[in-house]
Amino acid sequence: MNEIADRINAVHREVGAKNIPAGEGKVVLLRRSYDATVEDVWEACTDPERLKRWFLPVTGELRVGGKYQLEGNAWGEILRCEPPNLLKVTWILGESTTEKDVSEVEVRLSTGADGAAVLELEHAAVVDPDFWGRFGPGAVGVGWDTGLYGLAVYLGGEDFDEDAWQHTPEAKDFLTRSSQAWGQAHRASGASPEAVAAAVEATTNFYAPTS
Repeated sequence: MNEIADRINAVHREVGAKNIPAGEGKVVLLRRSYDATVEDVWEACTDPERLKRWFLPVTGELRVGGKYQLEGNAWGEILRCEPPNLLKVTWILGESTTEKDVSEVEVRLSTGADGAAVLELEHAAVVDPDFWGRFGPGAVGVGWDTGLYGLAVYLGGEDFDEDAWQHTPEAKDFLTRSSQAWGQAHRASGASPEAVAAAVEATTNFYAPTS
């Protein structure tokens, strides 16, 4: 299973906080390098025909100020779009929402010292304290880990079908390790060992239940 460990270790994870229009938000940040150009990764993340091959189909007015909808998932508004380096959107789940349900996702792309494309993804959201206490950052972080892994598979030459992948032993191992990695990032942000252990257990049971 070293290959799966390598996939987990390929991502740098941080947990923090920042103010967004909805209020004081919790932040998860992921950083990963890809053996591709910045332009190629940008197109994979923004071109609808490519995005659906590793993430989800998207529709809408794909311009600054326009609205987007990811099939069966989030919707929102495109706040900034600066090809090929920065994309910022609001991220909303569900229809009956309030201002506090509007989170923000920002994707930043740059070229690393080795010439690889470096992708940073930051998701900031106002989180119910009870929910955060139960699951911690892994609730959203594990999902984004899966997304960045799917992008790696796609850039490597294969489409990524998350629905099919979710039912494999490989996925269960990956999701378990991802939950644990977010526990480490949570602990590094100052959370107590007890809080981290409880959140990792709850997150792992959600994403990779034993039965």
